[in-house]
Amino acid sequence: MQVQLDKFDLMILTELQRDCSISTSELADRVGLSQSPCWRRIQRLKDDGFIKRNVAVLDKSKLGHLNYIYAFLRMATLKDHERDEFIRHIESTPEILECHTVFGDMDILLKVIAPSVEWYQTFVFKKLSQLPGVLNVQSTITLQEIKFTTELPVQRIINLTNTNQ
Repeated sequence: MQVQLDKFDLMILTELQRDCSISTSELADRVGLSQSPCWRRIQRLKDDGFIKRNVAVLDKSKLGHLNYIYAFLRMATLKDHERDEFIRHIESTPEILECHTVFGDMDILLKVIAPSVEWYQTFVFKKLSQLPGVLNVQSTITLQEIKFTTELPVQRIINLTNTNQ
C-alpha cells in the first residue's frame, strides 16, 4: 500500500533534506504547522520509511584531495551463494560508496572514493578484480564536481509518479 503524502509532508521532507538539524519548532514555522502536528508527521514519515536516517554531509575537499571514480564491472553469471558473497564484499568495503546493477554492456556500476589514482590501481587489482564473478573492470575518474546534492526533488517526483499512473 502506497502512503499518500500531502503538501505539508512534502514541505517537511524538503526542509529536512536541506537541514535536518533544525528544531521541530523552526521546521513547524517554515512549513506552516504548529509544533505537535509537525512532530507527529516527522515520526510518521520515519515510521513509514520515507526518512531512513539523519546524517551530516561532509565536504570531501576538507578531508584531502579525494577522487570519485566510477567503476563498471562486467560479471559472469553467479550462483546464489556467489552473488551473496559478492554483495557482502561490496557492503563491507567502505571506499565503495554506491553500487548499482545496470543495463547495457556492463552489469555493475560502483562509485568509489579514492585518495589517488595509484591507490585506485592497487584497489582494482587486489580488491575489485578478485571479487566473485568479475570478468572486466572499466573505470572513469571524475575531474571536477560541478553539482553534488543528496536532496531529492520530492514534489517533482510525486508529480511524475502521479502522471505515470
